[in-house]
Amino acid sequence: MSSLVAPALRGCAFLLCLAVVSCGGGSDSLSGGSGSSGTGPVTPSSNVVSVTAGAGPTGVNAINTLYTTVTVCVPNTQTCQTIDNIQVDTGSYGLRLLSQAVTLTLPVATAASGGGLVECTEFVDGYSWGPVALVDLQISGETASSVPVQLIGDTRYPTAPSDCSTGAPQAENTVLSFGANGILGIGPFAQDCGVYCAADIPEPIQYYGCTTSIECQGTLVPVTAQVQNPVTMFTTDNNGTIITLPSVASAGATNVAGSLIFGIDTQSNNASGSETVVPVSEQGFVTTVFNGQTLDESFIDSGSNATFFNDSSLTQCPTSGSGSTTAISDFYCPSSATTLTAAFELSNGSTASATFVVVSPENVSDTVTAFPGLAGTVPALPGATTTTNTSFDWGLPFFFDRRVINAIEGTATSAGTGPYIAF
Repeated sequence: MSSLVAPALRGCAFLLCLAVVSCGGGSDSLSGGSGSSGTGPVTPSSNVVSVTAGAGPTGVNAINTLYTTVTVCVPNTQTCQTIDNIQVDTGSYGLRLLSQAVTLTLPVATAASGGGLVECTEFVDGYSWGPVALVDLQISGETASSVPVQLIGDTRYPTAPSDCSTGAPQAENTVLSFGANGILGIGPFAQDCGVYCAADIPEPIQYYGCTTSIECQGTLVPVTAQVQNPVTMFTTDNNGTIITLPSVASAGATNVAGSLIFGIDTQSNNASGSETVVPVSEQGFVTTVFNGQTLDESFIDSGSNATFFNDSSLTQCPTSGSGSTTAISDFYCPSSATTLTAAFELSNGSTASATFVVVSPENVSDTVTAFPGLAGTVPALPGATTTTNTSFDWGLPFFFDRRVINAIEGTATSAGTGPYIAF
Protein backbone atom coordinates (compact mmCIF):
# COMPACT_ATOMS: atom_id res chain seq x y z
CA MET A 1 0.00 0.00 0.00
CA SER A 2 1.48 3.33 -1.02
CA SER A 3 1.99 5.97 1.63
CA LEU A 4 0.27 8.33 -0.79
CA VAL A 5 -3.17 6.91 -0.15
CA ALA A 6 -5.07 8.09 2.90
CA PRO A 7 -8.73 8.90 3.42
CA ALA A 8 -9.39 12.46 2.29
CA LEU A 9 -12.88 13.89 2.10
CA ARG A 10 -11.57 17.42 1.88
CA GLY A 11 -14.47 18.89 0.01
CA CYS A 12 -18.08 19.12 0.96
CA ALA A 13 -17.79 21.84 3.49
CA PHE A 14 -21.04 21.51 5.38
CA LEU A 15 -21.97 25.08 4.88
CA LEU A 16 -25.29 26.56 3.86
CA CYS A 17 -26.48 24.15 6.58
CA LEU A 18 -25.78 21.46 3.96
CA ALA A 19 -23.56 18.48 3.88
CA VAL A 20 -22.11 20.39 1.08
CA VAL A 21 -18.45 10.32 -10.86
CA SER A 22 -17.96 6.66 -13.93
CA CYS A 23 -15.09 5.48 -15.28
CA GLY A 24 -15.83 2.75 -17.75
CA GLY A 25 -13.48 1.32 -20.29
CA GLY A 26 -11.21 -1.63 -20.72
CA SER A 27 -8.19 -2.93 -18.92
CA ASP A 28 -5.88 -0.17 -20.09
CA SER A 29 -7.68 2.83 -18.65
CA LEU A 30 -10.58 3.99 -16.58
CA SER A 31 -12.21 6.22 -19.14
CA GLY A 32 -15.22 8.40 -19.31
CA GLY A 33 -18.42 6.43 -19.90
CA SER A 34 -21.50 8.43 -20.86
CA GLY A 35 -21.52 12.21 -21.12
CA SER A 36 -19.04 14.66 -22.56
CA SER A 37 -15.45 13.50 -22.54
CA GLY A 38 -12.75 15.44 -20.75
CA THR A 39 -9.90 16.68 -22.91
CA GLY A 40 -7.29 17.62 -20.38
CA PRO A 41 -5.76 21.07 -20.82
CA VAL A 42 -7.54 23.44 -23.21
CA THR A 43 -6.12 26.36 -25.16
CA PRO A 44 -4.87 29.05 -22.77
CA SER A 45 -7.24 31.99 -22.43
CA SER A 46 -8.12 34.74 -19.98
CA ASN A 47 -10.86 32.54 -18.48
CA VAL A 48 -8.76 29.37 -18.23
CA VAL A 49 -6.34 28.33 -15.49
CA SER A 50 -4.36 25.11 -15.44
CA VAL A 51 -5.06 22.48 -12.78
CA THR A 52 -2.96 19.48 -11.82
CA ALA A 53 -3.63 16.30 -9.88
CA GLY A 54 -0.25 16.46 -8.20
CA ALA A 55 1.57 15.74 -4.97
CA GLY A 56 0.80 19.12 -3.39
CA PRO A 57 3.03 21.14 -1.05
CA THR A 58 6.21 19.66 0.34
CA GLY A 59 5.48 16.77 2.66
CA VAL A 60 1.85 16.26 1.65
CA ASN A 61 2.26 13.59 -1.08
CA ALA A 62 -1.38 13.82 -2.12
CA ILE A 63 -3.30 11.47 -4.35
CA ASN A 64 -6.37 12.52 -6.38
CA THR A 65 -6.11 16.12 -5.21
CA LEU A 66 -6.57 18.87 -7.79
CA TYR A 67 -4.42 22.00 -7.41
CA THR A 68 -4.21 25.41 -9.08
CA THR A 69 -2.59 28.82 -8.53
CA VAL A 70 -4.13 32.13 -7.43
CA THR A 71 -2.82 35.66 -6.89
CA VAL A 72 -4.09 37.69 -3.93
CA CYS A 73 -3.41 41.35 -3.17
CA VAL A 74 -3.97 43.70 -0.29
CA PRO A 75 -7.12 45.53 -1.49
CA ASN A 76 -6.50 48.61 -3.68
CA THR A 77 -2.73 48.09 -3.72
CA GLN A 78 -0.10 46.43 -5.85
CA THR A 79 1.11 44.43 -2.87
CA CYS A 80 0.40 40.91 -4.09
CA GLN A 81 1.38 37.29 -3.65
CA THR A 82 0.98 34.36 -6.02
CA ILE A 83 0.18 31.13 -4.16
CA ASP A 84 0.34 27.68 -5.72
CA ASN A 85 -1.01 24.33 -4.53
CA ILE A 86 -4.52 25.70 -3.93
CA GLN A 87 -6.99 22.80 -3.96
CA VAL A 88 -9.89 23.09 -6.42
CA ASP A 89 -13.07 22.01 -4.67
CA THR A 90 -16.55 21.85 -6.21
CA GLY A 91 -17.96 20.70 -2.86
CA SER A 92 -17.37 23.91 -0.88
CA TYR A 93 -17.69 27.65 -1.32
CA GLY A 94 -15.10 30.38 -1.04
CA LEU A 95 -11.36 30.92 -1.07
CA ARG A 96 -9.59 29.81 2.10
CA LEU A 97 -5.87 30.31 2.54
CA LEU A 98 -3.56 28.72 5.07
CA SER A 99 -2.00 31.67 6.87
CA GLN A 100 1.21 29.64 7.02
CA ALA A 101 1.45 30.09 3.22
CA VAL A 102 0.52 33.80 3.18
CA THR A 103 3.22 36.48 3.44
CA LEU A 104 0.86 39.48 3.12
CA THR A 105 -0.51 41.37 6.11
CA LEU A 106 -4.27 41.26 5.69
CA PRO A 107 -6.56 43.08 8.13
CA VAL A 108 -9.32 41.07 9.79
CA ALA A 109 -12.91 41.98 8.90
CA THR A 110 -15.13 43.38 11.65
CA ALA A 111 -18.10 41.33 12.87
CA ALA A 112 -21.54 42.93 13.07
CA SER A 113 -21.55 42.12 16.78
CA GLY A 114 -18.13 43.73 17.26
CA GLY A 115 -14.61 42.37 17.27
CA GLY A 116 -12.95 40.37 14.54
CA LEU A 117 -15.02 38.18 12.23
CA VAL A 118 -13.72 34.60 12.55
CA GLU A 119 -15.06 31.44 10.95
CA CYS A 120 -15.26 27.76 11.80
CA THR A 121 -15.39 25.72 8.60
CA GLU A 122 -16.40 22.09 8.94
CA PHE A 123 -15.40 19.59 6.28
CA VAL A 124 -16.21 15.90 6.25
CA ASP A 125 -12.79 15.01 7.61
CA GLY A 126 -12.17 17.87 10.04
CA TYR A 127 -12.53 21.56 10.79
CA SER A 128 -10.55 24.72 10.09
CA TRP A 129 -10.53 27.91 12.17
CA GLY A 130 -9.46 31.40 11.17
CA PRO A 131 -10.51 35.01 10.55
CA VAL A 132 -12.14 36.56 7.50
CA ALA A 133 -10.17 39.16 5.52
CA LEU A 134 -10.62 41.00 2.22
CA VAL A 135 -8.33 40.48 -0.79
CA ASP A 136 -8.23 41.51 -4.41
CA LEU A 137 -8.06 38.28 -6.40
CA GLN A 138 -6.71 37.24 -9.78
CA ILE A 139 -6.98 33.77 -11.33
CA SER A 140 -5.61 33.69 -14.86
CA GLY A 141 -7.21 36.77 -16.47
CA GLU A 142 -10.22 36.87 -14.14
CA THR A 143 -10.23 39.45 -11.35
CA ALA A 144 -12.41 40.34 -8.37
CA SER A 145 -12.09 43.11 -5.79
CA SER A 146 -12.57 43.00 -2.02
CA VAL A 147 -13.29 39.27 -1.87
CA PRO A 148 -13.96 37.95 1.67
CA VAL A 149 -11.65 34.97 2.28
CA GLN A 150 -10.79 32.87 5.33
CA LEU A 151 -7.24 32.84 6.73
CA ILE A 152 -6.96 29.39 8.28
CA GLY A 153 -4.62 28.96 11.22
CA ASP A 154 -3.99 32.68 11.69
CA THR A 155 -1.98 33.12 14.91
CA ARG A 156 -4.06 36.16 15.87
CA TYR A 157 -6.84 33.70 16.77
CA PRO A 158 -4.97 30.59 17.92
CA THR A 159 -7.74 28.64 19.66
CA ALA A 160 -11.05 27.52 18.20
CA PRO A 161 -14.07 27.60 20.55
CA SER A 162 -15.29 24.24 21.78
CA ASP A 163 -18.46 24.73 19.71
CA CYS A 164 -16.26 24.59 16.61
CA SER A 165 -14.07 21.63 17.50
CA THR A 166 -16.78 19.45 19.06
CA GLY A 167 -17.88 16.68 16.73
CA ALA A 168 -15.26 17.34 14.06
CA PRO A 169 -12.68 14.57 13.60
CA GLN A 170 -9.57 16.77 13.68
CA ALA A 171 -8.18 20.27 13.37
CA GLU A 172 -6.83 21.12 9.91
CA ASN A 173 -5.12 24.46 10.44
CA THR A 174 -1.67 23.81 8.95
CA VAL A 175 -0.53 23.18 5.39
CA LEU A 176 0.46 19.62 6.28
CA SER A 177 -2.83 18.71 8.01
CA PHE A 178 -4.92 20.54 5.40
CA GLY A 179 -3.03 19.02 2.46
CA ALA A 180 -2.84 22.30 0.50
CA ASN A 181 -1.87 25.96 0.75
CA GLY A 182 -5.54 26.78 0.51
CA ILE A 183 -8.82 25.74 -1.05
CA LEU A 184 -10.80 27.33 -3.88
CA GLY A 185 -14.45 26.46 -3.24
CA ILE A 186 -16.35 26.79 -6.52
CA GLY A 187 -19.49 24.75 -5.87
CA PRO A 188 -22.93 25.76 -7.22
CA PHE A 189 -23.79 28.31 -4.50
CA ALA A 190 -22.76 31.94 -4.10
CA GLN A 191 -21.84 32.06 -0.39
CA ASP A 192 -20.75 29.57 2.18
CA CYS A 193 -23.78 30.04 4.43
CA GLY A 194 -26.19 32.48 2.78
CA VAL A 195 -29.44 33.45 4.51
CA TYR A 196 -28.89 30.82 7.19
CA CYS A 197 -26.11 32.87 8.79
CA ALA A 198 -27.60 36.25 7.90
CA ALA A 199 -30.91 35.63 9.69
CA ASP A 200 -29.88 33.30 12.50
CA ILE A 201 -26.91 31.72 14.24
CA PRO A 202 -26.99 28.08 13.13
CA GLU A 203 -25.85 25.05 15.05
CA PRO A 204 -23.05 24.27 14.82
CA ILE A 205 -21.99 27.92 14.88
CA GLN A 206 -20.12 28.99 11.76
CA TYR A 207 -19.27 32.68 12.21
CA TYR A 208 -18.00 34.28 15.42
CA GLY A 209 -17.32 37.77 16.66
CA CYS A 210 -14.09 37.65 18.67
CA THR A 211 -13.39 40.57 21.00
CA THR A 212 -10.05 39.04 21.99
CA SER A 213 -7.96 36.20 20.59
CA ILE A 214 -9.91 33.71 22.69
CA GLU A 215 -13.23 35.37 23.58
CA CYS A 216 -15.60 34.54 20.74
CA GLN A 217 -19.39 34.43 20.43
CA GLY A 218 -21.60 33.36 17.54
CA THR A 219 -22.70 36.25 15.34
CA LEU A 220 -25.01 37.06 12.44
CA VAL A 221 -23.23 37.88 9.18
CA PRO A 222 -24.78 39.74 6.22
CA VAL A 223 -24.68 37.71 3.03
CA THR A 224 -22.22 40.09 1.35
CA ALA A 225 -19.78 39.86 4.29
CA GLN A 226 -19.63 36.06 4.24
CA VAL A 227 -16.90 34.11 2.47
CA GLN A 228 -17.98 34.21 -1.18
CA ASN A 229 -17.65 31.83 -4.09
CA PRO A 230 -15.16 34.12 -5.88
CA VAL A 231 -16.47 33.19 -9.34
CA THR A 232 -19.64 35.17 -8.61
CA MET A 233 -17.52 38.29 -8.07
CA PHE A 234 -15.77 38.19 -11.45
CA THR A 235 -16.80 40.96 -13.85
CA THR A 236 -17.56 38.39 -16.56
CA ASP A 237 -17.55 34.59 -16.80
CA ASN A 238 -19.24 34.54 -13.41
CA ASN A 239 -22.10 32.03 -13.75
CA GLY A 240 -20.18 28.81 -13.18
CA THR A 241 -17.14 26.70 -13.97
CA ILE A 242 -16.04 23.77 -16.12
CA ILE A 243 -13.31 21.29 -15.16
CA THR A 244 -11.72 19.17 -17.88
CA LEU A 245 -9.33 16.32 -17.12
CA PRO A 246 -7.90 13.56 -19.36
CA SER A 247 -8.35 9.84 -18.91
CA VAL A 248 -5.87 8.11 -16.61
CA ALA A 249 -4.53 4.55 -16.87
CA SER A 250 -5.76 2.05 -14.29
CA ALA A 251 -2.28 1.88 -12.74
CA GLY A 252 -2.41 5.61 -12.14
CA ALA A 253 -0.28 8.51 -13.33
CA THR A 254 1.77 11.42 -12.00
CA ASN A 255 0.97 15.14 -12.30
CA VAL A 256 -2.08 14.82 -14.53
CA ALA A 257 -2.87 18.23 -16.04
CA GLY A 258 -6.23 19.69 -17.00
CA SER A 259 -8.06 23.01 -17.06
CA LEU A 260 -10.48 25.03 -14.97
CA ILE A 261 -12.63 27.19 -17.25
CA PHE A 262 -14.63 30.08 -15.85
CA GLY A 263 -18.08 30.89 -17.19
CA ILE A 264 -20.76 28.90 -19.00
CA ASP A 265 -21.94 30.02 -22.46
CA THR A 266 -19.99 33.27 -22.10
CA GLN A 267 -17.16 32.47 -24.52
CA SER A 268 -16.47 29.99 -27.30
CA ASN A 269 -14.46 27.75 -24.97
CA ASN A 270 -17.24 27.28 -22.38
CA ALA A 271 -20.32 26.63 -24.47
CA SER A 272 -22.89 24.15 -23.17
CA GLY A 273 -23.50 21.14 -25.35
CA SER A 274 -25.28 17.82 -24.96
CA GLU A 275 -24.24 17.25 -21.36
CA THR A 276 -26.40 15.36 -18.89
CA VAL A 277 -27.81 17.97 -16.50
CA VAL A 278 -28.15 16.82 -12.87
CA PRO A 279 -30.26 19.05 -10.58
CA VAL A 280 -28.82 20.19 -7.25
CA SER A 281 -31.14 20.56 -4.26
CA GLU A 282 -31.36 23.63 -2.02
CA GLN A 283 -29.23 21.69 0.46
CA GLY A 284 -26.52 21.08 -2.15
CA PHE A 285 -27.28 17.42 -2.90
CA VAL A 286 -27.82 15.29 -5.97
CA THR A 287 -29.66 11.96 -5.91
CA THR A 288 -27.80 8.75 -6.76
CA VAL A 289 -29.43 5.35 -7.24
CA PHE A 290 -27.09 2.47 -6.38
CA ASN A 291 -27.73 -1.19 -5.52
CA GLY A 292 -31.46 -0.54 -5.34
CA GLN A 293 -31.06 2.37 -2.88
CA THR A 294 -32.03 5.97 -3.55
CA LEU A 295 -29.30 8.07 -1.94
CA ASP A 296 -30.64 11.62 -1.85
CA GLU A 297 -27.77 13.18 0.08
CA SER A 298 -25.15 12.48 -2.57
CA PHE A 299 -22.70 14.95 -4.09
CA ILE A 300 -20.23 15.40 -6.95
CA ASP A 301 -17.08 16.72 -5.35
CA SER A 302 -13.64 17.35 -6.82
CA GLY A 303 -12.39 17.81 -3.25
CA SER A 304 -12.87 14.14 -2.32
CA ASN A 305 -10.01 11.90 -3.35
CA ALA A 306 -12.06 8.76 -4.07
CA THR A 307 -15.49 7.47 -4.96
CA PHE A 308 -17.07 6.89 -1.54
CA PHE A 309 -20.07 4.56 -1.24
CA ASN A 310 -21.16 1.55 0.78
CA ASP A 311 -21.14 -1.92 -0.76
CA SER A 312 -20.78 -4.93 1.54
CA SER A 313 -19.89 -7.19 -1.41
CA LEU A 314 -16.56 -5.43 -1.90
CA THR A 315 -13.51 -6.45 0.14
CA GLN A 316 -12.13 -3.67 2.28
CA CYS A 317 -8.41 -3.06 2.51
CA PRO A 318 -6.47 -4.38 5.49
CA THR A 319 -5.01 -2.11 8.12
CA SER A 320 -1.53 -0.82 7.30
CA GLY A 321 1.44 -2.72 8.59
CA SER A 322 3.00 -2.57 12.03
CA GLY A 323 4.18 0.85 13.07
CA SER A 324 2.07 2.74 10.55
CA THR A 325 -0.19 5.53 11.73
CA THR A 326 -2.41 5.32 8.65
CA ALA A 327 -5.14 2.70 8.35
CA ILE A 328 -6.45 2.11 4.83
CA SER A 329 -9.30 -0.20 5.76
CA ASP A 330 -11.79 2.52 4.77
CA PHE A 331 -10.85 1.85 1.14
CA TYR A 332 -11.87 -1.09 -1.05
CA CYS A 333 -9.28 -3.66 -2.14
CA PRO A 334 -11.01 -6.07 -4.57
CA SER A 335 -8.89 -8.94 -5.88
CA SER A 336 -9.40 -7.62 -9.42
CA ALA A 337 -10.74 -4.47 -11.03
CA THR A 338 -14.50 -4.34 -10.43
CA THR A 339 -16.89 -2.44 -12.69
CA LEU A 340 -20.02 -1.01 -11.06
CA THR A 341 -22.90 1.18 -12.22
CA ALA A 342 -24.90 3.84 -10.42
CA ALA A 343 -27.36 6.41 -11.77
CA PHE A 344 -28.27 10.06 -11.27
CA GLU A 345 -31.87 11.13 -10.92
CA LEU A 346 -32.71 13.92 -13.37
CA SER A 347 -35.28 16.69 -13.09
CA ASN A 348 -37.74 14.96 -15.46
CA GLY A 349 -37.81 11.81 -13.33
CA SER A 350 -35.54 9.77 -15.59
CA THR A 351 -32.05 8.56 -14.67
CA ALA A 352 -28.61 8.74 -16.26
CA SER A 353 -26.28 5.83 -15.67
CA ALA A 354 -22.65 6.24 -14.70
CA THR A 355 -20.19 3.34 -14.76
CA PHE A 356 -17.08 3.35 -12.60
CA VAL A 357 -14.29 0.93 -11.74
CA VAL A 358 -12.88 0.05 -8.32
CA VAL A 359 -9.22 -1.00 -8.22
CA SER A 360 -7.20 -2.02 -5.16
CA PRO A 361 -4.67 0.65 -4.12
CA GLU A 362 -2.47 -1.85 -2.29
CA ASN A 363 0.24 -1.89 -4.95
CA VAL A 364 -0.02 1.63 -6.31
CA SER A 365 3.34 3.26 -6.97
CA ASP A 366 4.60 5.90 -4.54
CA THR A 367 4.96 8.29 -7.48
CA VAL A 368 1.27 8.12 -8.45
CA THR A 369 -0.80 11.26 -7.82
CA ALA A 370 -3.86 10.35 -9.93
CA PHE A 371 -5.58 6.98 -9.42
CA PRO A 372 -9.07 6.67 -10.93
CA GLY A 373 -9.97 3.35 -9.30
CA LEU A 374 -9.68 4.57 -5.72
CA ALA A 375 -12.91 3.95 -3.77
CA GLY A 376 -13.97 3.54 -0.17
CA THR A 377 -16.79 3.46 2.33
CA VAL A 378 -18.82 6.55 3.27
CA PRO A 379 -18.15 7.92 6.76
CA ALA A 380 -20.86 9.41 8.95
CA LEU A 381 -21.49 12.82 7.42
CA PRO A 382 -21.91 15.87 9.68
CA GLY A 383 -24.72 17.30 7.53
CA ALA A 384 -26.74 14.14 7.01
CA THR A 385 -30.37 14.34 8.20
CA THR A 386 -30.81 10.65 9.04
CA THR A 387 -28.89 8.05 11.00
CA THR A 388 -28.89 5.79 7.91
CA ASN A 389 -26.23 6.77 5.42
CA THR A 390 -27.94 8.21 2.36
CA SER A 391 -24.84 9.48 0.55
CA PHE A 392 -22.76 8.60 -2.47
CA ASP A 393 -19.68 10.78 -2.88
CA TRP A 394 -18.55 11.08 -6.50
CA GLY A 395 -15.01 12.33 -5.84
CA LEU A 396 -12.20 13.33 -8.18
CA PRO A 397 -12.16 9.95 -10.02
CA PHE A 398 -15.49 11.03 -11.59
CA PHE A 399 -13.76 14.01 -13.20
CA PHE A 400 -11.13 12.02 -15.11
CA ASP A 401 -11.94 11.93 -18.86
CA ARG A 402 -14.88 14.26 -18.33
CA ARG A 403 -15.96 17.84 -18.81
CA VAL A 404 -17.85 18.65 -15.61
CA ILE A 405 -19.93 21.83 -15.37
CA ASN A 406 -21.02 23.55 -12.14
CA ALA A 407 -23.71 26.18 -12.71
CA ILE A 408 -24.14 28.63 -9.82
CA GLU A 409 -27.53 29.22 -8.21
CA GLY A 410 -29.76 31.76 -9.93
CA THR A 411 -27.55 32.14 -13.01
CA ALA A 412 -28.74 31.51 -16.56
CA THR A 413 -27.14 29.18 -19.09
CA SER A 414 -28.41 27.60 -22.30
CA ALA A 415 -28.99 24.37 -20.37
CA GLY A 416 -31.14 26.06 -17.71
CA THR A 417 -30.79 28.03 -14.50
CA GLY A 418 -28.38 26.97 -11.77
CA PRO A 419 -27.77 25.29 -9.46
CA TYR A 420 -26.97 22.20 -11.49
CA ILE A 421 -24.06 19.97 -12.37
CA ALA A 422 -23.62 18.64 -15.91
CA PHE A 423 -21.24 16.21 -17.55
